Amino acid sequence: MERLLTSILIMGGMLMVDHVKAEQNCAPALDFEVRRLASDETIKLCDEFGGKVILMVNTASKCGFTGQYEGLEALYDKYRERGFVVLGFPSNDFANQEPADEEKIQEFCRLTYSVEFPMFEKSHVKRGKASPLFQSLAEQTGVYPKWNFYKYLIDRDGRVVQAFASMTGPESSKMIKAIERLL
Repeated sequence: MERLLTSILIMGGMLMVDHVKAEQNCAPALDFEVRRLASDETIKLCDEFGGKVILMVNTASKCGFTGQYEGLEALYDKYRERGFVVLGFPSNDFANQEPADEEKIQEFCRLTYSVEFPMFEKSHVKRGKASPLFQSLAEQTGVYPKWNFYKYLIDRDGRVVQAFASMTGPESSKMIKAIERLL
């Protein structure tokens, strides 16, 4: 009986060590807790999206690039079964192009562009006031978003492998090739 108890305790300790190791192995690009758009629910990016190919995008509803929502949703729809996800982060950092509250942003995205990819809390992305997540993305790539719809591509290991300027649309062959290489 004593041996059984000792074995159980040792195994329990190993499970705890494995859990701690898993938490320590979270890649810097995903080691953040974020709140879902228009919700109180927070998630840890690593737990929710670890092992996936991720395209993180700062978005805005009143921008010349807002039509990219359609292309982002099409990418998400086409590749999600293969482990790809788009993560949207609305931002009002550029020319007041996302002035609405989160509920209105969510409604706009769903009703106007049928957005189903995960959207998160309104965030700052510009140099000097960027949220910790966008600060980390900029440190890893050397580039802060210069406008809305800046995109960061992250591989399955959580490494930021490429950044795309706003002018590079989701349907561009450059972006599609980069995503397909990682899938």
